[in-house]
Amino acid sequence: MYRPFTFAICSLLASFPLLAEDETEISRDTVALRGITVTAPYKTDVLLTPLDVTVVSREEIDRSTESSLLPVLMHKVPGMFVSERGFAGYGVSGGAAGTVNIRGVGGGNKVLFMVDGQPVWAGLFGHALPDTYVANGVESVEVVKGPSSLLYGSSAMGGSVNIKTRRQHTEGASGKARAMFGSFSTQKFNLSTGYRKNKFSITVAGQLDRSDGNREWSEFWLANEYIQAQYEASSHWSFGANTEMTQTKANNPGTIQEPLESMWTKVTRGTASVYANNTYDSLHGGLQAFASWGSHHVDDGHAPGADPRDYIFRSTDYNMGFTLFQTVNPWENNDLSVGLDFLHWGGHSWNVLKADGAETASFRKCENEVAGYVMMQQGFWGDRFSLNGGVRLQHGSQYGNVWVPQAGLIFRPSATGHIKFSFGKGFRAPNLRELYMYAPANPDLKPEYMLNYELSYRQTLLDNRLSLGAALYFIDGKDMIQVQRIDGRPKNVNTGKFKNKGFELEAGYRFNDTWSIDANYAYLHTDNSTLLYAPKNKLDAEINWNPGPFRFTLEDSSIWSLQTGNPDKKENYTLLNFRGAYTYGERVPVTFFVKLDNILDTDYEIVYGCPMPGITILGGVEFSF
Repeated sequence: MYRPFTFAICSLLASFPLLAEDETEISRDTVALRGITVTAPYKTDVLLTPLDVTVVSREEIDRSTESSLLPVLMHKVPGMFVSERGFAGYGVSGGAAGTVNIRGVGGGNKVLFMVDGQPVWAGLFGHALPDTYVANGVESVEVVKGPSSLLYGSSAMGGSVNIKTRRQHTEGASGKARAMFGSFSTQKFNLSTGYRKNKFSITVAGQLDRSDGNREWSEFWLANEYIQAQYEASSHWSFGANTEMTQTKANNPGTIQEPLESMWTKVTRGTASVYANNTYDSLHGGLQAFASWGSHHVDDGHAPGADPRDYIFRSTDYNMGFTLFQTVNPWENNDLSVGLDFLHWGGHSWNVLKADGAETASFRKCENEVAGYVMMQQGFWGDRFSLNGGVRLQHGSQYGNVWVPQAGLIFRPSATGHIKFSFGKGFRAPNLRELYMYAPANPDLKPEYMLNYELSYRQTLLDNRLSLGAALYFIDGKDMIQVQRIDGRPKNVNTGKFKNKGFELEAGYRFNDTWSIDANYAYLHTDNSTLLYAPKNKLDAEINWNPGPFRFTLEDSSIWSLQTGNPDKKENYTLLNFRGAYTYGERVPVTFFVKLDNILDTDYEIVYGCPMPGITILGGVEFSF
């Protein structure tokens, strides 16, 4: 299986002589990929890290017409896969979907999601919150494929996803409003608007989704509100604050084999942060204080004909803290980054009896984590070659000290290409459920960890019309938390191991202003025969045609050898999707669009026992002002 990859690498490297001899100036601020600009991630310049990064742009998000970010990321990021159980809603309790795997590492809280650098995950159970990652008001998304624990600590073991929100850059007011309607009585409305006057800007966004779902008793609704304000005090300092709230209710009909009645989850989530950033010629950094919290109501339902449960499960959780970071340039071609992080997280869970509202089975606990890190990059020969190294020391109130090293190198053979090699450690601290809740709980658990080796290559040619990319990786995971029977009782223990290896290929070509194509392929080999929601082969491709005011996209998503939980077979399927839009007017553009998914009416499952919908159609209108 590795011969095609070797051939591809050799072919890509052979393209270097095609470059102009005078392309010697290397920009350290941006690198152009797939026709977009990759700007600096939150804590440090992306070129300071030798990790492989994929950026999904605002244009790609808007063109998808999706209201949730996860389907967009799954299509655009090679090696990333997200589990789905139906047409709408992921849920957060038993039978939930939205599990994110990057290169076969995921589940639980092994991939860290952030909004503007702020970690967002449930402080009690540690899991991500897939229904809250909405597309409205998003400027871009940066996905690091591989451990990001040097910068972000626990939960960034398998990678990180940083959602960058939209900011108002032009004077005055502007915005967009969209309404969509379609299959399964689906309705989606969103609004994003911003205002800027001199040094002050504010952005507001809101979204409302509802759908009956593709199965009986799979209704879903979501409301999301976001506001952020920023003040540029000078050319060197800026200050800001933001807050976001999400309310959802998702019904779950169970699986075909084990149907449920009256199974639902009602969730309220909130986040808030304040920050200050500084930028000077030889240094830049910032301080951010943040908090996220949530409240959950869950009825676990009952089998048809069985007695309903006599209680509602309730929980509240939080995680809050601050991060302080600074990058300086002590001498030529050198960047030194230092940072300090503190995190306080925990929660409370209990049952509420339906009969009289009495509370039972109460649990309350919290943990603290503090960490410091340092990272240095030294460039040579005009920054054509650079070495990178760093280390993080993190202390947890439950697990003690963890050292996280990372090292790598970057070679830039031209102004439009680079080769990266990296070695890094990722880790994940056990969450409160694994430590203290339910029968398998074990308060003596230690963090999981993995070692990651990665070689990546990216290149643009022909005046940036052709983009190429490739990555090769090997992951060695140890001390995975698994349930074993000890003395006849289930118990969480650090005993699991895995080895993942694979490669990814990307290519895109823009023929002219009207036609373009993009494709990415990922191959994953794992020795974990029970690994769910991480396909062995994943291919995504699209053709874009933009004749005048029209815009058309044809997408292909093909999956082979996907473990869904079905003991009898692995899932293979191909989906063909279509997007079409027409824009009328210039001063106040109005866009009419249509979105058809699974136009081949493919029969498939991602979560065993939860059939995905056949052909679906959504259409709508968008106003820009």
